[in-house]
Amino acid sequence: MIAYVLICTEVGKAFEVLDKVRKVKGVSEAHAVTGEYDVIAKVEAEDLKDLGEKVVGEIHKIEGVTKTVTAIVVE
Repeated sequence: MIAYVLICTEVGKAFEVLDKVRKVKGVSEAHAVTGEYDVIAKVEAEDLKDLGEKVVGEIHKIEGVTKTVTAIVVE
């Protein structure tokens, strides 16, 4: 399964968060962006449980992350 994780960061922390997000196993792409969110990551996971472990267990724990929204690809 594929999902896009939209990440808000503390002010001035986007590039630090981006570097750490890119190191998370299963993240195939990650970019700093403009707008409401600071970083967008494409995450590949085996199933919903695996996705949750990557998002909640790893991405949420990165220093500077304040909020995430996960969009699961349906097609």
